[in-house]
Amino acid sequence: MLLIPTNFVVNPALLPSTPYDAVRDFDPVTVAVTSPMIVSVNPSVPAQTVQELIALIKANPGKYSYASGGVGSPGYLVGEQLRVQLGLDLVHVPFQSAGLAAQSVIGNHTQICIVSPAPTVPQVQDGKLRAIAVTRKVRSQALPNVPTMAEQGLADIEGENWFAFVVPAGTPKEIVALLHREIVKLVALSDVKEKLTALGFEPVGNSPEEFAAQIKRELPKWAKVVREANIKAE
Repeated sequence: MLLIPTNFVVNPALLPSTPYDAVRDFDPVTVAVTSPMIVSVNPSVPAQTVQELIALIKANPGKYSYASGGVGSPGYLVGEQLRVQLGLDLVHVPFQSAGLAAQSVIGNHTQICIVSPAPTVPQVQDGKLRAIAVTRKVRSQALPNVPTMAEQGLADIEGENWFAFVVPAGTPKEIVALLHREIVKLVALSDVKEKLTALGFEPVGNSPEEFAAQIKRELPKWAKVVREANIKAE
């Protein structure tokens, strides 16, 4: 059994030499946890919503930049979705971690960051960052007052960081079912949920069939983003 991150479905497009086929070579078990990306800005940025931020960027081409946890990270992919689909003159600034990206915005070296809740929530609570959007269909438990992209008219701009389990293709179905049951039990434990929440993650535990559909849905989605944004692995 392998624990895989979101890049499991990104790498085939980002890295042509990826030595696996995400559908052919593995059988899905479940997505264990997920974490949305939070779009935040330095408090000096005069935008309270994503639509206001977009208008600001369009009115000031080349002035604004966004920080992420690095090329290929979920935050970067979401940022490129936004940039390409809306034709924004927006510069990406990669960092080695989401925490460093958030610190860059706090210091106003970059004005926007798109990273996970863990480095974002404490800074939002302290007033050092202003969170303006969550990049998935439902709001984050960590920031329940922050609306989603869809709520702000941008349903196509969506992406999150997830960790999931797969097994080699052809693994007996009864073993897959057993693994699925045990993982779902584990992530549902109250103390585990508490620790996950502190790290910015939320338990999922979807079925193997639902996870299989997610893989098939996300492969072409991220391939399109990589292609249209001309993203190159570093």
